[in-house]
Amino acid sequence: MGRNEKDCSLLHLYINSSSIENDIIDQRYRYSTILNMKQTKRQHNDLVQNSSSNKKRKLEDQITVINSNKYFLEDLANEILYEIFEYLDPYDIYKGFYNLSKRFQNLAINSNVLTKINISTISKSNFEDYYRNIVIPNRNRIKLLRLLNPFTVDIVFAPPRTILNFGHLETLILDGVQIRYFTKVVRHLIELPKLHSLTISLTGYKQSLDVIFSNIFHLRKLKYCKIEYEIKRLEDEPVQLDFTHRDFSPIECLIINGRFPFNGFQNLLWRLPQLQHLSINCLVQPFYYVEQEKLSHIELKDLKYVSLQFEFKHFVNLEKIIKEFFYHVQILRLTTCFDTDCLNAKRWQKLIMSYMPNLRIFDINHQDYIGKNNFTYHHIINQFNSSFWIEKKCFFTHQHDRKNQSVSGILYSTAPYRRKDYTYYWEPVKTKCSNIEKENFNSVKHLYIASEEIDDNCVNYFPNVNELSIKNKFKTSGDAIIAILHRMIPLRQLTKLVIESHLFSMEDIINLLRFTPNVHTLSLNLYILDDFNINSNKQKEICQYIFKKNKIQNLILNLSCSLSEIQFIMSLFPRLKCLKAEMERKEIGQIIRFLLTKAHNNTRNLCYLCILEAPKVRLQETKVLIKSENLLNDYSIKYMNRDIHLWW
Repeated sequence: MGRNEKDCSLLHLYINSSSIENDIIDQRYRYSTILNMKQTKRQHNDLVQNSSSNKKRKLEDQITVINSNKYFLEDLANEILYEIFEYLDPYDIYKGFYNLSKRFQNLAINSNVLTKINISTISKSNFEDYYRNIVIPNRNRIKLLRLLNPFTVDIVFAPPRTILNFGHLETLILDGVQIRYFTKVVRHLIELPKLHSLTISLTGYKQSLDVIFSNIFHLRKLKYCKIEYEIKRLEDEPVQLDFTHRDFSPIECLIINGRFPFNGFQNLLWRLPQLQHLSINCLVQPFYYVEQEKLSHIELKDLKYVSLQFEFKHFVNLEKIIKEFFYHVQILRLTTCFDTDCLNAKRWQKLIMSYMPNLRIFDINHQDYIGKNNFTYHHIINQFNSSFWIEKKCFFTHQHDRKNQSVSGILYSTAPYRRKDYTYYWEPVKTKCSNIEKENFNSVKHLYIASEEIDDNCVNYFPNVNELSIKNKFKTSGDAIIAILHRMIPLRQLTKLVIESHLFSMEDIINLLRFTPNVHTLSLNLYILDDFNINSNKQKEICQYIFKKNKIQNLILNLSCSLSEIQFIMSLFPRLKCLKAEMERKEIGQIIRFLLTKAHNNTRNLCYLCILEAPKVRLQETKVLIKSENLLNDYSIKYMNRDIHLWW
């Protein structure tokens, strides 16, 4: 046994020394959702606000009774119990109430909440039980179906024609579906009379993307479509999309999160005559020219909102699209980079006046480097302070992506635009940067920190952020991290934390987790045990505190992990349900054996494992290991997009 393994074993014993206490803490955590229902009341619209307030006061009175004497729950009226159900996920209703008594079983079955099925990370046996008792009997009542586990899609829609049993389905949300499987399902979606909203996250290769879009465009009732896909290799990049039919789609809102070929953009718009809202987060230009299909002109009279992010430099291509399709657009959001033409304020002014007369909001975010001698970034962006922009009520500010650099930066629009995402670089220096607009950060939910460090005099505060991503340039370490972040965001409010910086140490991560007890999803990009003294009494105490208090259920480890590192991680996060990690290839078998061995108490909640970037040969090896050592009786396993997925 190596030094790290011995140290980890000692730390495991120390952390787990009070098993009874830990079980009690875990039980408190399991039921914290119900005990804190008052904090999670869903927002209602203004038309029912007064009615909602009365219901809330009535329910709070009942909750007071419940908290003072929990044995009176069965005496509550049905209407109060239905009110309680509104605070809970349908699966929690089933798990918490279905088997209590016949009365509660009937209440659960007849609840309208069960018409909205939202299944995230639960064990295979729990899902099969829930599917058998709730989903199957209520298939014809279900209006919303959300499956965030690719294995559950296989079960619910096996065979694909089974989807026809969901006759009242209005909204379908699927995550991690293989493209070749979805092509089978989507053929039957056409026959669902009420399906108007589709959200899908796909895995697979680009060759089928045009088939996917063509099939989706056949859905005659569809009004909302959000499609997400990931391309891991450049050679899989789509060059263009050749749609297989000439039909028009009724889609009004289309969101594409994936690399979409600019050569297929015009083709896409031509098939969406009723489009009102369009968002594409990555338009790409192929390395070689591809002749585009010549289509007849179509006027998109209803297109009011457009949000595009470009990964190429040719402003002239964007200009052509604007001239042809964006005449009726009122809100235009653009993210561009490294094309100085995008900073030509007079060119934008002419384009807006001639081809976008209805434009109300011009929201641009452009990053660039100015290479001309004696010419700074400020010379360029000062053009956006003319009377035209003031009359349009378009105001701009900027940041610099490097400290004390005036030849590069990021220009972006400010108020009155409400952004949910915000990237922090370097704050402008008032002595060097003129025309700095004050910004309102109240709408920001996701903060990205992309600077190398943050000055002590940082005055930006983001009061409503619940997701934090720290990019790989960030160098600040030690106690300074906590102090800086505390000045910028309410740390206790965070529910998702993504650390891309490899300069972060595990000690820094653990210290940060002390102040972020509500994080449920954590993503790291570091070697776990590098320079981490697990024998330190101080670190042992902190680790035990993290073990007791953290709520992390989803963990992503993007750098290769050893067995000892996985053991350490599981000793910190005993509530972990889903683990996605790269692993040392020689230790994959040992890690799987550790995670699946029932004797390890800290792995008892784990039910989903994804081994990132694994060779396909490991799939068969894992099956043999599980069978030969009888590690699992009931499980599902598959190889998707270069990853091994295991669910039990």
